[in-house]
Amino acid sequence: MDSSTITVCERQVRIRGRALRIARIEGDGYRFLDEPERMISGLWNCSTRIDLFTFVQRLTDTTPRYNYWMQWDNVAAIPVSTFDHWWNETLGFKGRNKAKQAEKKGVEHRQVSFGDELVEGIWRIYNECPIRQGKRFPHYGMTRERVREHAGTFLDCSIFLGAFFDGALIGFAKLTTDETCTQAGLMHIVSMIRHRDKAPTNALIAQAVRACAARKISYLVYSQFAYGNKRRDSLSDFKERNGFQRVDIPRYYVPLTGLGKLAFRLGLHRSLIEWLPESLITSLRTYRAGWYARVPSRLEAS
Repeated sequence: MDSSTITVCERQVRIRGRALRIARIEGDGYRFLDEPERMISGLWNCSTRIDLFTFVQRLTDTTPRYNYWMQWDNVAAIPVSTFDHWWNETLGFKGRNKAKQAEKKGVEHRQVSFGDELVEGIWRIYNECPIRQGKRFPHYGMTRERVREHAGTFLDCSIFLGAFFDGALIGFAKLTTDETCTQAGLMHIVSMIRHRDKAPTNALIAQAVRACAARKISYLVYSQFAYGNKRRDSLSDFKERNGFQRVDIPRYYVPLTGLGKLAFRLGLHRSLIEWLPESLITSLRTYRAGWYARVPSRLEAS
C-alpha cells in the first residue's frame, strides 16, 4: 500500500492508499488529538488530497465526545495502580508462573538506553527467524540502519526494556507514553524464539507494568485485543493470561472529499479482515501457517 507523510499543524500525518487516501496522525493510538477541529481544518486547507481522516480517543475517556462519524475500535489494556495489585489480583495463574519461570532460568530484565548496543541486539532478534506465529515476520532482513530508524521513533517519550540471558539481549520492549502520560503503549515487544522456554516476553510484560506503576501511568496498552472478525488466537490468549482486558474506544472518521464520504458509507475504509467471515479467516490462517512451515529456506533466501 502506498504511503506518504506530510506536516499539518506541527504534526506528522501519514496518508495510506492510492485510490482511497486515508490519513491519520503519525503514531495513531500512541499520540492523540486534544483539539481535532484544528487538525481537520488544517487538512481541509492543505494541498495534498486526503479523502478520509481518522483519529481515536484516549483510553482514559471512552465516552464519545465528538460529532463526527464514529465506529467502535478496541485495545488490549491493563489498568495499572500498583505492581503488587497486578501481580496478585490481575495476572492469571499461568502468566504468573511464566514470569517466575523467567527469573528461575536466569533471565534478567532492566531499562536500557537507546544506542548502538540496543540496536545491535534488536537487529539480532529481528533476524533470528523469517516466520513468527505462523506468518512472515515483517522485520526479518532489516539492516542495522533500518532497525535504528524503525525503533528510534518517539525517543522523547519512550522507555526501552531489555530481557537478558548470559549478558545477551534475548527480548526487548518499547513503551511509548501519550502526551498526558496517562497511558503507555507497547509499540514493540519481541523475544528470541530459541529462548522461548525462558519466557522472556512474560518477564518484559512484568517489567512494563512495574515501569508504569512507578511513573503513575494509569494504563498499559498492547495494541488491539480483537482484529476484525478474527477469532481468538495464541496472541489474544497470551494477552488475557497477562491481565490485558478488551476496552472499546471511539474511532472517528471525517470525510474530506466526496469519495471519502461515499467510501465510508459503503464500508470501503475497512480492512479485508473485517469483511471476511470468521470461519474463512481461520481456514486461511491455518493454510498460511502450513505453507510457511514448508518453505522456510525460500523465505530465508529472499
